[in-house]
Amino acid sequence: MVPSFWNPERRVERPDASRLPGNLRFLTTDDYPPFNFVSSDGTLMGFHVDLARAVCAELAISCTIQAVPFDTLLDSLDQNKADAAIAGIAANPTSRQRADFTERYLGTPARFVARKGQGLAEATPEQVANKSVAVVAGTAHEAYLRAFFNEAAIRPYPDAQAAREALRTGNVDLLFGDAIGLALWLNGSSSQGCCAFTGGPFTESRYFGDGLAVAVKSGNDQVRRAIDYALQRLWEKGVYTDLYLRWFPVGLY
Repeated sequence: MVPSFWNPERRVERPDASRLPGNLRFLTTDDYPPFNFVSSDGTLMGFHVDLARAVCAELAISCTIQAVPFDTLLDSLDQNKADAAIAGIAANPTSRQRADFTERYLGTPARFVARKGQGLAEATPEQVANKSVAVVAGTAHEAYLRAFFNEAAIRPYPDAQAAREALRTGNVDLLFGDAIGLALWLNGSSSQGCCAFTGGPFTESRYFGDGLAVAVKSGNDQVRRAIDYALQRLWEKGVYTDLYLRWFPVGLY
């Protein structure tokens, strides 16, 4: 399933190119595959990189994409060193004090994972009751389980690797966590093909956030609106779907 964050009934007006920068300067990072990373030949690539290039192509303007440390992204926007940052930045109340954001282009849902052949018909509190569920201790995912799946045997683990290994080796019945990280694990070699998503997704924003969006300098409405226009057009044309399926072969939803 490919997610959609755009209203098909909405008609957005093409921005006036004369009011946009001649070259749209994007920032990202290089340490978060498959979103943004450096390939073996030194090329910056990933879902964010391809999406930024597609935005520029849709707007018919040139662009540059530079990788910088994550903790410098918003400062760089403040200092006019770039026009936009696309690097998995959560559009939350704290970040909105530092920058303006486009509409979200990706959610951050939570999912259950089970060993293959042992999935649930439906991930409801009744189905999960009395099942042992691995989760990373102290996270929003643990809080969500305790609030809505409190009849499960919740087993907190110190980190994601330990929780995943508990499921892979059959020490627990289920694993609950961030769908993005889990999808990468399921599609990678360390899972050894053990497991698959079951039920969900769970998208309650007060636990799992409002998703990922492109950040621009506060008050830069021209660039923000232009990127929003381009993102909706990319979705309407199927370009977003193609990029999503390319970079997320194990879907988040």
